[in-house]
Amino acid sequence: MILRLLFAAVLAARVASAAPPAMTLIQDTLYMANGARFNGTLTISWTSFQAADNSNVVSQSTTVNVVDGNLFVRLIPSTNANPSGYYSVTYAANGQQQYQEIWAVPPSNSPMYVRQVRIGTATSTTVTGGGASSDTGAIPESSVTGLTADLAARPAKGPAFAPGSVAVVDAQGFLDAVSGNAGDCVHVDGSTGPCGGSGNLSFVDGDTVTGAVDGSNSTFALTATPNPPASLVFYRNGVLQKAGVDYTLTNNSVQFLPASTPQPGDTLLASYRLATGGGGPAAQTFPNPQVLCSGTGSTVTAQNLSSVGACLIPAGLLLPGDRVEIRFDAVHGGTTNGFTVALAWGGTTVLQRSAAASDPAVTVRADASIVPTGAQLGFTSWGAVLPFGAGVVAAADDYTGGLTINFQASVAGLGDSVTLGNYTVVRVP
Repeated sequence: MILRLLFAAVLAARVASAAPPAMTLIQDTLYMANGARFNGTLTISWTSFQAADNSNVVSQSTTVNVVDGNLFVRLIPSTNANPSGYYSVTYAANGQQQYQEIWAVPPSNSPMYVRQVRIGTATSTTVTGGGASSDTGAIPESSVTGLTADLAARPAKGPAFAPGSVAVVDAQGFLDAVSGNAGDCVHVDGSTGPCGGSGNLSFVDGDTVTGAVDGSNSTFALTATPNPPASLVFYRNGVLQKAGVDYTLTNNSVQFLPASTPQPGDTLLASYRLATGGGGPAAQTFPNPQVLCSGTGSTVTAQNLSSVGACLIPAGLLLPGDRVEIRFDAVHGGTTNGFTVALAWGGTTVLQRSAAASDPAVTVRADASIVPTGAQLGFTSWGAVLPFGAGVVAAADDYTGGLTINFQASVAGLGDSVTLGNYTVVRVP
């Protein structure tokens, strides 16, 4: 009798120990954004954990069918598990994965809604990993394969690291801040020093000249000597003065011609380039596009090509790599005879075109690319009747000592004329 009672007790204990752990019912009605009820499946995945009653739960997944929005599933609580964990839930409809989210299921004797267990969303195909925070869904760095090693491979802050400074990689591979004054320049080796130097090009912009502005004084001194002289850009009351027409320059002395002598109240400003030292280039000219010449020209009635205008480019102004843009319009007076226009770059004829008597004007455009041995010129021209023409010419003229661009024209017979209506020569560094 005693043996039977002992066997019954052991059997009851085994049956009790085989009972499933307590589960939480998640019951809800799922809708889509358009108000229709969701139809599809929920694939719920989890990693191994130990339930609160010490039951061992192995890694696995289960699929729950949702029909007409009705969700009904029982899950072992994960928030009181060891370690605490979560479930990865993948929603699928019409055979396609829709999105994923993470559930942290607490113990509960009453049904729970999805909103009560949802703690976040996920973008990976399967979200797992025990040890995640039960209220935020955060994943430890150590749980992501290779993340710790990848983070360790990044450059680390060095002892001289400072926010808001230029960073440099030191010899040990650490990120440090360069040291120096606020106006210093950083070199490629991470060292710093004053910007510029004896071998660099220098500029003087907005120089205030000295000399009495009284209407009688015509000589003014610059702070330094422009090099080359043609780099001087002189303004009187904001109006650009022209060398040889308004003033002459000797070293750093500006001598105004009588008709252009500054009057009381005038404002004088100058910008120019300086020579360099340390074996660098002789000088740098004005760093922005310059209008070297512009205006209207004269009229000719001759039957041989004659100059109707010219632009003198001073010595030392052009440098290899510069470009000179030339534009002019020749206006025909009369309708009896045809006429001819031509453009000369120094001693090289760039183009010569003849227009019909009925052509009222001809337009010419040319670009000169400055090279050490001269210039390469491309040009286009056309008229109302004269067809479009284009070409390329190489010029070996020496520009270093100065060069003249000559605009020429002629008429085919008496009674007609040709006028240089407008011309512009622009230097582009």
